[in-house]
Amino acid sequence: MAGSFCRGRFLALFDYKTEKYIIAKNKKVGILYRLIQLSVIGYIIGWVFITKKGYQETEEAIQSSVITKVKGVSVTNTTESGLLVWGPEDYAIPPQGDAVLFVVTSFLETPNQKLGYCAESPKVADGLCQGDEDCEEGRLVLAGNGMKSGRCLKKDGHSKGTCEIYGWCPVERAFKPKGPLLTNAENFTIYIKNFIQFPKFSFSKSNVLETTDESYLKRCRYDEERHPYCPIFRLGDITRRAGHNFQDMATLGGSIGMSIQWDCNLDKGYSHCHPQYHFTRLDTSVSNKTVAAGFNFRHARYFKNGSGESYRSLFKVYGVRFNIMVHGKAGKFSIVPTAINVGSGLALLGAGAFFCDMILLYVMKKGNSYRERKFENTRGLKLEPIIFSLDLISRKHCCHHCLCCHHIETYSTTTVRSAVLLQCHCNMKTKKILRSSLPFIRMKDSSFVPKSKHMSQVYLESPGWKFPDFLEIHVMCTEHLIIMQKLWFPSVWCVSTWGQYGVIPPAGPSESLICLLNENKA
Repeated sequence: MAGSFCRGRFLALFDYKTEKYIIAKNKKVGILYRLIQLSVIGYIIGWVFITKKGYQETEEAIQSSVITKVKGVSVTNTTESGLLVWGPEDYAIPPQGDAVLFVVTSFLETPNQKLGYCAESPKVADGLCQGDEDCEEGRLVLAGNGMKSGRCLKKDGHSKGTCEIYGWCPVERAFKPKGPLLTNAENFTIYIKNFIQFPKFSFSKSNVLETTDESYLKRCRYDEERHPYCPIFRLGDITRRAGHNFQDMATLGGSIGMSIQWDCNLDKGYSHCHPQYHFTRLDTSVSNKTVAAGFNFRHARYFKNGSGESYRSLFKVYGVRFNIMVHGKAGKFSIVPTAINVGSGLALLGAGAFFCDMILLYVMKKGNSYRERKFENTRGLKLEPIIFSLDLISRKHCCHHCLCCHHIETYSTTTVRSAVLLQCHCNMKTKKILRSSLPFIRMKDSSFVPKSKHMSQVYLESPGWKFPDFLEIHVMCTEHLIIMQKLWFPSVWCVSTWGQYGVIPPAGPSESLICLLNENKA
C-alpha cells in the first residue's frame, strides 16, 4: 500500500498542467489588448534589440593609452627675449606627450634673475609699507616673491613704498599680453596615438589606420568626410570644431576637451570598430572679461654664467590646454542577455493581460458576468477526481474494513446526464469510521435531487442522521465514465491485481473509507 502510494506520487511529478482560457467576446478590451501587445513587441524589437542591442553582452571598462606628438615651428621677437625660434620641445608641455597637453601661444619673460635684494612688486598687498616697522625682518611675503629684509623702500618721498625682499631679482612685472606671440600656433599639428583594449573579449585596436603607405601620416589631416581615420589634427581645426576661434583663445589661453569614443559591435568584426572624435571647449562658462579667464602658469629655466653664478629666466606662459578623454563600449552576442530581455518582454505581455483583466472584470458594465465565468467557487475540501469504467461495476464486491457495494441501477435527472446508484453495506467498523468522519460527509435526504453544477460531486443518501446497515451512494457520470472523488485522504482509492475486479484492503481507518473497483492496471 505504502509502495503504491509513493510510486503514484513520484509519477505525478511528471504530469503536465496547463491553463484554462476563457474567450471574452468584448471588442473594446480585445483591441486594447492587441494594442498593448503591439506596443510591447515594438518596444522589445525596436528599442531593446535594434537600438540598444539587448542581445549582446557589453563591456565599458575600456583600457586605454594615449601618446601625443606636436609638430610646428614659430618665431618671436620681444624686448626681453629678443629673437627666439620655438619648436615642439619649447612650447609643448610636457614634451614627451600625454593625455593632457599644453601648447604655449603667448608668454611674459623675466630674464636673468639672480638671488639678491630688491623691492617687492607693488601688486603684492603684503609687500606694501609706510615705514621700516611694516617690514619685519625674516618674515615671508604672503603671495609674494621672497623674504622681508626689514627695510621699506620708497620712491620720490611718497608716503607708501614696498618692502625690500631677498629673492630672485628683479621680480616679475605684472601685466597681461596684448596678443598671441606665437601667431602661427593654430597651424601646429597634434598626432594622437590611442591604443584601446576590452579585456572581457580579448579585443585590442589602435586609432591609426592600418596601411602600408608610409607617406600617409605625413600628408593626411583629420577630416570627418575625407580622412576620418587620420589621427593628425590641426590646432585651428580643433578649436573651430569646438565652436571657437583659435586666435581669441591664444591671447589668454583656454581649455579644449577632445573625446575619443569607441563603440564597437564585435559581431560585425574587427574592421567595423572605429573611433569617433568630439571636441568641446571646457571653459566656455568663463568670459574673457572676468578675472578667471584664460589659462596660464609659470616655469623657469636655470643656468650659470662663466663665473659659476646661478641665474634663471622666469616665463609666465599662456596657451591652450588639451584634455584627451577616451570612452568606449564593446558588445558581442550572448545567450544570457538575450534570454533576460526576451523574458522581460514576456513579463510585460503578461502585465498587459493582467491590466486588461482588471478592466474587463471591474471596469466594464458586464464585469459581474465575466467574473462569474472566470472564477469558480467550491465548498468544503478540495476534491481530486478518479475515473472508473462503467462496465466494471456489475456485481457485488466486498472487502475487509470497507464499504461493500454493488451496482443497483443507472438513471438520469434534469441536472445530471447519467448517474449510478451503488448500495453499500456497513459493518461495525465502517459505521465507526463514518461517524468519526461525519464533518467531511455531505448527507442528502431520501428524495435526492442533485443541485450541484459540478459533474464530479458525490452524494451520500441516508434517512436522517442515523447509520443504517447500508448506504446508497449516487455517483454522477459522463457517458461511459464514472467520476468519483477523493473525499478524505490521497490514498482513498485502491488499485489491485485480484482477478479481473478487486480492491486492496486499506491499512487503517485514517487512510480509506470507501473502496471501489478500478481497472486492473497496477
